[in-house]
Amino acid sequence: MGKLWGGGMGVYPSRVLYADTLEDLKAQAIDGLDGSLDSGMGFEYLQGARLEIETIKSQKIGKSFFFNSSYKVLFFGELTQKEKMFLGKVEGHNL
Repeated sequence: MGKLWGGGMGVYPSRVLYADTLEDLKAQAIDGLDGSLDSGMGFEYLQGARLEIETIKSQKIGKSFFFNSSYKVLFFGELTQKEKMFLGKVEGHNL
């Protein structure tokens, strides 16, 4: 979520982040609030972000691999509760 150049606030999908640890992912998200997280939208500034984190675990049993995915949502930046609620209801990304 960020301030648009023409005024007002807006949202846009972020670039995809990859990390081996949750701490590294959080650091990338916080660093990305400098403007690099916005995936080219070009906000005047980013106020905060909602990230949907997918964790994938794999297990090899015999000759077969098995995968499990789990999801977590985290918020970054300075967002009010109302803004977090709004970000939780963005089309296609409902909590």
